[in-house]
Amino acid sequence: MSSIDPIAFRNALGSFATGVTVITTIDKDGNKVGMTANSFNSVSLDPMLVLWSIAKTANAFDIFNEAEHFAIHILGSDQQNISNQFATKGIDRFEDIATEEGIAGIPVLSDCKASFQCSIENRFEGGDHIILVGRVADFATQEEKSPLIFHAGKYAELA
Repeated sequence: MSSIDPIAFRNALGSFATGVTVITTIDKDGNKVGMTANSFNSVSLDPMLVLWSIAKTANAFDIFNEAEHFAIHILGSDQQNISNQFATKGIDRFEDIATEEGIAGIPVLSDCKASFQCSIENRFEGGDHIILVGRVADFATQEEKSPLIFHAGKYAELA
């Protein structure tokens, strides 16, 4: 039994500034599914691989864990409202959100800092999360756009 305080541990992890992403896919019936996440990371340039992780308790866990394709969107500093919308439970997260159809029909959000359309490469156990590694099939970026940053439990801006 660990004597580490889990809230103190979470707060310590929050000292690491991250970008903010929205991950999207479709369920087996073709319905759009999406959520906000900050667990994104690059893995490899050759082949082009990225990863993110999802809590096993997340509402959309089964959908993402079974999905063969997903898109990762790095939000711009002007997209805090999109981050909040995709983090809110019990609403249509895609309401008033412009999307295009990506590979295998996945929704790709418009006007993000960057987006990566992926097919699943691997799934790994990660404690109370599953780590999803995606092989990038296509990507887009807007170099001039500043990223949305999250630090210590709140949004932040680049200096």
